[in-house]
Amino acid sequence: MLERGIQPWATLYHWDLPQYLQERGGWAERDTVLRYLEFVDAVTRRLGDRVQHWITHNEPWCTAILGNFEGLHAPGLTDFGTALQVCHHVLLSHGKAVPLIRENVPQARVGISLSLHPLRAASPSEADRAACERHDGLRYRWFLDPLHGRGYPAATLEQVGAAAPVVHEGDMEAIAVATDFMGVNYYFPETVADAPGHEPLDARVLPPPAGAETTAMGWEVAPEGMSELLGRIHADYAPKELYITENGSCFDDEVLADGSVPDAGRRRYLARHLGAMKDAIAAGVPVKGYFAWSLVDNFEWAEGYLRRFGLVHIDYTTQERRLKESGKWYRSFLQQP
Repeated sequence: MLERGIQPWATLYHWDLPQYLQERGGWAERDTVLRYLEFVDAVTRRLGDRVQHWITHNEPWCTAILGNFEGLHAPGLTDFGTALQVCHHVLLSHGKAVPLIRENVPQARVGISLSLHPLRAASPSEADRAACERHDGLRYRWFLDPLHGRGYPAATLEQVGAAAPVVHEGDMEAIAVATDFMGVNYYFPETVADAPGHEPLDARVLPPPAGAETTAMGWEVAPEGMSELLGRIHADYAPKELYITENGSCFDDEVLADGSVPDAGRRRYLARHLGAMKDAIAAGVPVKGYFAWSLVDNFEWAEGYLRRFGLVHIDYTTQERRLKESGKWYRSFLQQP
């Protein structure tokens, strides 16, 4: 990458906990924080002479909630209390990793990447608005508040009750360590309805409205949601810099006889979301960069190899790579002055 003039950014944890540690309790065990720090120390010592930009964790929500409450990702657990303890330890490991990275890499710039959505109540009713507020406390403020020195939201702590994580003295101060940037992974907005009995907080995220444009994942295409979300983060927390660390789309790509992959939907998606980012910048939000997800088709966790997000098509049988039409467009976009 350096030989080609490409600035490397390294994400230290993207849901890839060793099975050895999971069998000892995984992120629900406080000891895993120490094992993570050993890993961070080794990697940053080895690569710190060439890599200056570091992301401690990718999407703690997915690590904690999708993996330990909804059971969709590894380790496939469905316990809310475990999920919140996992979340706390992941955030704590982030806070403790930041000074370690800076010690090992004097010129390091360090941040964390969160998966976030603009949230909307399903209706103007008091019940739906209250449900959206509850969901917001867990989906948005549960991460951003402690990272910015505000602790876990008091109302949400009360709502989760006995499932609240065990917090040791000094933990919240560690989590609130100053960072150089905030990474935001944006894909779609969420519409929230009151749903009594729906765990964990009597709120439910609704599917996209009828007639909405969606990707092959069933996710709503809503580029205006990106500028809305970035504007809210800037207004609520004023991070020094924001980066879109993931944004992309999955479509059912077809390789034509001539070898081309005409993915017009992905090309439009990229152009529209880059436009939404430009709108946010024009409104004063300090967005400094954008990472398209993803360079190549890859293993998409619970979706396996069925879903393709790449700008480059991979034939998984032959390993042949083909630059999709979206990739050609993006290359041209990047080459513009």
